Amino acid sequence: EEIDKEIIYLTNKENPNFLLIAHSQLQPEFEEKYFETMKKIYGEKFGCACRFLTRNELITNFQKAIDDVAWADIIYEGGGDTQGMLELWRKTGFDKVLCDAWHNGKVMCGVSAGANCWFKSCSSDSLKIQLNDNSAPMIVLNGLNFIPAFFTPHCNEKGRHTNRMRHMKSSLKKSDTVGIGISNCAALVIVDNEYKLTTSQSADKKFKPYGIKAFWKNGRYHKEYLMNDNKYRNIEKLLRKEG
Repeated sequence: EEIDKEIIYLTNKENPNFLLIAHSQLQPEFEEKYFETMKKIYGEKFGCACRFLTRNELITNFQKAIDDVAWADIIYEGGGDTQGMLELWRKTGFDKVLCDAWHNGKVMCGVSAGANCWFKSCSSDSLKIQLNDNSAPMIVLNGLNFIPAFFTPHCNEKGRHTNRMRHMKSSLKKSDTVGIGISNCAALVIVDNEYKLTTSQSADKKFKPYGIKAFWKNGRYHKEYLMNDNKYRNIEKLLRKEG
């Protein structure tokens, strides 16, 4: 709830327009269920006007996609298949629509795949989803590059055969960018040239959400926790390979 409230607050509107684009969901019925859940939160609980843009509408009625994005104050992508989602956006040209929305000050947000997409590159479990195989390896994907960093969601979660933080460490060794890992129940908030970490309480009330900055420099791997005091800091420092 704390993170949802922060998203709404960033619009500077009491009852903003909320657009769900659950394009990381591979089946239409899952898209519908996702929208019903988000409508209960943003519509019924927080008083937002809610719309939904499906994968099929994006392909068959691109003008609706343009109109929905223009209408929205909040554009929210859910979790699922990051690779399939990004391929769909690039194939249809929706990636350019989203870039324009970002430049126009829309609140661009999401969870998991919907957080991966905004960064230069990211750690993804898309193969596990596509193949329905928990042993499938994590992969590196190129995102929309709104933020020039390598992103890892769910960085506190260990897969059956792959540790997300281990994958970020090995991936960054081949990269010139900084890595940012965000745990469950945490969000990285970026406004203009500043950022902060914001968190919500976990269901068990024991886990403490966190964010991590990591990078390789002079053959050494550096890792540090982001400050969690709800204060904005300069994002240029976050994106530099320095402590």
